[in-house]
Amino acid sequence: MRDHPVLADLARFGVKLGLDRMGSFLEAAGAPHRVHPVVHVAGTNGKGSVVAMVESVLRAQGLRVGVTTSPHLEDLNERIRVDGQDVSDDVIEEGIAALVAVREAWAAHAGVEGDHALTYFELVTALAFWVFAREDLDVVVVEVGLGGRLDATNVVDPLVSVIASVGLDHTEQLGSDLASIAAEKAGIVKPGRPVVTGPLRAPALRVVRSIAADRGAPFHPHGEAWRMRVSGEGLLSWRMGEQTYRDLEVGLDGEHQLENAGVALAALHLLPEGLRPSEESVRAGLAAVRHPGRLEWLSERLLLDCAHNADGAARLAAYLAGRPRDARRTLLLGMSSDKDPRSLLVTLAPQVDRVLTTCCAHPRAMEPGELAAALVDVDLPVLPAGPIEEALPRALDGEGLVLVAGSVFLAGAVRSLWASG
Repeated sequence: MRDHPVLADLARFGVKLGLDRMGSFLEAAGAPHRVHPVVHVAGTNGKGSVVAMVESVLRAQGLRVGVTTSPHLEDLNERIRVDGQDVSDDVIEEGIAALVAVREAWAAHAGVEGDHALTYFELVTALAFWVFAREDLDVVVVEVGLGGRLDATNVVDPLVSVIASVGLDHTEQLGSDLASIAAEKAGIVKPGRPVVTGPLRAPALRVVRSIAADRGAPFHPHGEAWRMRVSGEGLLSWRMGEQTYRDLEVGLDGEHQLENAGVALAALHLLPEGLRPSEESVRAGLAAVRHPGRLEWLSERLLLDCAHNADGAARLAAYLAGRPRDARRTLLLGMSSDKDPRSLLVTLAPQVDRVLTTCCAHPRAMEPGELAAALVDVDLPVLPAGPIEEALPRALDGEGLVLVAGSVFLAGAVRSLWASG
């Protein structure tokens, strides 16, 4: 399902951070967010990969897992998975109809306008909980949408909270420095519930540590509570307490994905008896994990990545730097209008030879000409190439690597074009 009329209407009204609406609405809907135990995952970058790894390992253990993520690449159904399968169109229709009926009664009681009392993301998140509540699940893995403290997913009381990374993104909503953003991410930390962090820079680490201490949440940061090492063959060795894994294979490309795997393992290690996976399941689940749009090779010449900020670009650049460079590299770049294209391209510039700017049909997409103009002082050829339907064949005309980056929505558009031939 590309979208639903009710959701399409809500999408016009954008984001409204805050938990009061969501908490009140879910209680009116029967508190579906309280039915199953939850792992809650936040982070500027990497949170989606951590979710995918936790899901894959738990499913390898034979558990039934519900997962909600955002945004989607191609179809709304991707945001809600049960036992490895995207939710069906019929279930989406049924769920939205049920929640709209609840919304009308709830809004009338609360004295608010019913049609727009919830945002797009709030209704989709409620839909996920509604779907999960009807299923016989062992655990639910929830990805934060934006920030953490005021994100609609922060109504859960998780078994473990995860902060995969903290970087500069969504600064208008979350703050202009690492400490401020870390405080927003750490809003998911719950009293007495363990919290895991990935490799955080010092200002962010201090903030998260302080908030965890204030809430009595056991704190498990990278480099202290858990450690990891990467071999020359790209295998991961990991240790936390008395638990050690050696030479794990991770099914996602890039050394940063090994860091994400370390975060996922720490979260899994803190789960209670009955949910904590065996070593056999850890090995099988990490080897089998897939996460479309993240260093995804659609062909020998076409590489797709969702990097859309400076930290994501740094991880992508590190991956490219480790690969042979024997032909021209073209960056096909498209970004949302609320992103900083220059910070991304300055990081990627040493690894590419030219840039073609493009856009997809998403309403927040920056026009190719506007994007090219924003990059005029970068020491690379930068040319507007029109919408992605025209830009992709133009980029692939000739030889060399074509790298698509800058936007999750662009990655989804390219995957759809590639699949359609």
